[in-house]
Amino acid sequence: MPDLEVIIGLEVHAQMSTKTKMFCGCDNDAFGKAPNTTVCPICMGHPGTLPAVNATAIEKAIKASLAINCSINLSNHFDRKHYFYPDLPMGFQISQYDFPLSSNGSVTYDIFDASGNIEESKVCGITRLHMENDAGKLTHKGSTTLCDYNRAGTPLMEIVTEPDLRSADEAVAFAQELRRILIAVQASEADMFKGMMRFDASISLREKGTEKLNPRSEIKNLNSFKSLERALQYEEKRLRKHWDEDGGPLKGDITVGWLDDDGRTKMLRDKETADDYRYFPEPDIPPLEFEKSYIEELRAGMPTLPRELKEKYINLGLDEKQALQLIDQSTLQIMFEAIRAKTDAKRASSMVLTQLLGFLNAAEKEVAEGPDADAMLELVDKIDDGTISSNAGKDVLQKMVETGKNASTIIKEEGMQQISDDSAIESMVDAAIAANPKAVEDYKGGNEKALAAIVGFVMRESKGQADPVVVNKILRSKI
Repeated sequence: MPDLEVIIGLEVHAQMSTKTKMFCGCDNDAFGKAPNTTVCPICMGHPGTLPAVNATAIEKAIKASLAINCSINLSNHFDRKHYFYPDLPMGFQISQYDFPLSSNGSVTYDIFDASGNIEESKVCGITRLHMENDAGKLTHKGSTTLCDYNRAGTPLMEIVTEPDLRSADEAVAFAQELRRILIAVQASEADMFKGMMRFDASISLREKGTEKLNPRSEIKNLNSFKSLERALQYEEKRLRKHWDEDGGPLKGDITVGWLDDDGRTKMLRDKETADDYRYFPEPDIPPLEFEKSYIEELRAGMPTLPRELKEKYINLGLDEKQALQLIDQSTLQIMFEAIRAKTDAKRASSMVLTQLLGFLNAAEKEVAEGPDADAMLELVDKIDDGTISSNAGKDVLQKMVETGKNASTIIKEEGMQQISDDSAIESMVDAAIAANPKAVEDYKGGNEKALAAIVGFVMRESKGQADPVVVNKILRSKI
């Protein structure tokens, strides 16, 4: 058995986050809606209808192209890609082939070790980014197939990589970084649960030290990072076994499907070529022509990209895991930035990534089900203005997660408002001194830690409502 290396390339399909579809005015958010309710004669391919390009989709695709370092082709056009399948109401797909929107890009991504630290940084080349419309959805029930065309016409970006990935781990790490980029530039929500990001993965083997690309196996429609990883791992083992038994690579390109429940691939067909699709320029849509000034205007308005943002957070004192948590979940990032504007990064990360996430996990709730940024800021204000103590703030946050109520309501209902009145606290301190004579003597004898026992007594008696700063001040003046 020769020493073989794995060659992997991806085609990533990402739904663009627009209000309407690619070539008509239908709602682009079909998730959860009744079948065939967000359709019109244009996206259903009725005779005599004409497509009109969604300008917002083009802008988002350009921003995505810039974010992955692609060169924008100032002159490009749409093509018709012909294949016949029940989920394609037009009988062809409007896509791009020989003149795509952009090409020749790259994405830098990180490989992490078991401890979550960066082991190595790698670069994957991007062949092209082109625009197209999605097909519908087929549901197979026994001998019956149901067609839902709500998704037909959805605007997609297809991002095609160079064959630069060398393992399933690298493919997943690249895909995760690409997802972060698309979300950061607001080109796509990339919600994989809703099918907004899907992968076709091509894998082949070759002898190390050679440059020839052997026939490949393309795995279709992988809809999660886990399925991408498992499918590539399985297909690598299958191809190695084939090489061992057949004495070499596949005889030709093939297309396989991934059976997630069975944990294996199945043969679908021989791989199509460009000739099979009979591409020709789309006659109903004029070529797209861009001015350089327009591209530069979009470039100037680009947000901070994930790798720069991660470096910024690490410089603020967060670790790799915390930085990625903020980057991967925009809701948490918004909360963190809002709180950091009022205080510091350490406190903001503690409240958002430790306390909030801890309470959400305990309550088995998602981030979207917890308090939003405004509710978190209200809690910060209640702590900072002395209404409640920091420790009480943790209890309030837990109740916010569990009940959905805001901080003010919980503080009022629970009677948690901090006691800062000197006379009220003075009487509590007197009682604490009387109840803890040994701790008082120990403190007078030089044991600084003994003071904590007396402070703790006051806090317990006041049910956490006494201001600990005032308690310490009065206690020290009396002993």
